[in-house]
Amino acid sequence: MKKTLILLILISFKINAQTELIFNKKFIDSEDKWVAFQKDSDNKYGFGFIYIDEEAGLTLNHEGSFTISNNGDFISKKLDSVSMKVRLQNNQVKVAWIPKEKLKQLNVLETPNWLKYYKNDINSIKRLYAWGYKYNSWNKCSKALTYLEKAYEINPEYKNLGVELAYSYNCLNKYEKAILIMEKVVKLNPKDSYSNKELIYAQIKSGKLKSAEKSIKKAIKKTDGKYNGENIYNLLYTYYEMNDKKKVLNWLNEAKKWNSKNKELMNSIGQMEKDINK
Repeated sequence: MKKTLILLILISFKINAQTELIFNKKFIDSEDKWVAFQKDSDNKYGFGFIYIDEEAGLTLNHEGSFTISNNGDFISKKLDSVSMKVRLQNNQVKVAWIPKEKLKQLNVLETPNWLKYYKNDINSIKRLYAWGYKYNSWNKCSKALTYLEKAYEINPEYKNLGVELAYSYNCLNKYEKAILIMEKVVKLNPKDSYSNKELIYAQIKSGKLKSAEKSIKKAIKKTDGKYNGENIYNLLYTYYEMNDKKKVLNWLNEAKKWNSKNKELMNSIGQMEKDINK
């Protein structure tokens, strides 16, 4: 009797292990994956395939719903008409990846036939850049690098590629790599505010403060000034954290000048000035 009970428990455990759906994945982690959504009041799970559309971004090809039988089978009810495409936002909704062994029960292919139309020129620099840009915008910088570094090998001078790659490196604290790229970019485009910003950020974060000062002075002269306030504030705050009173005082007026319309930063600058003069 005891052996029979143990056997039943093991069988039950095996079934549960096979059918368990773990809702711990974000949309942005689920490119080219079959996913299930939390069950509704009728115990039905919505499901579909997530992919990236070059224009629309993250997209769900919604296929229908399914239920799970007592023996662990996935029983699907597909949409009556053509599948529905839903543009997804980068939010906190969690989905479950559907186990490969259950896809046959749902009557779907692991790789949908229609997906090939979204995989044209997967190694073209245009596509690699576009995917890298999208992943950076979703704060998935490591993933972005897998695309951007390939693109950089093809053509390092492709429009906006250098600064996008540097953004990934800065995001991942790889400041030296960002500097190497951005020094070249800024030399070619000295008037571009955003390029200067990425260079200055990397210089400050890597501790190359003298270089950052020179870059800021050049940016003040040559760019439209869009990021001057942010650049100078970051430098000022770094000197403040180092308790370098002389440097803080040197940059204090510039920080006030370029951030005069930013109440939050002005309050912070005022507090630094009070602290440094104690």
